[in-house]
Amino acid sequence: MKPDAAQVKTFLLQLQDNLCQQLSAVDGAPFIEDAWQREGGGGGRSRVLRDGNVFEQAGVNFSHVHGDAMPASATAHRPELAGRSFEAMGVSLVVHPLNPYVPTSHANVRFFIAEKPGADPVWWFGGGFDLTPYYGFE
Repeated sequence: MKPDAAQVKTFLLQLQDNLCQQLSAVDGAPFIEDAWQREGGGGGRSRVLRDGNVFEQAGVNFSHVHGDAMPASATAHRPELAGRSFEAMGVSLVVHPLNPYVPTSHANVRFFIAEKPGADPVWWFGGGFDLTPYYGFE
């Protein structure tokens, strides 16, 4: 089975939009977007909310990169991926609230696929979520 990378990309872009809309609705401040391109293939959208009413800073980023071959460092522990083209995309978010009793949060979801003609694709989803306590007082 080969997953539909275009559908995954559409979902991740909508996820970025939804996260930004929800965070902006809570805070009242807008996100500023910086669209970027990767020289080796792909690009993304970085969005940042700064100096808000609830959040000191929040970033919600989408990236989609691809290439003809993965670097040796990426295939050292997965030799079956050597010589395959790749496509990777994901959304990550980092939120730093103003309130020191509310933890900083980091989350990401990502999709990866490596392909070679005549072979089944190798693909997976990954991600995680972390909360970091913050109390600093002077």
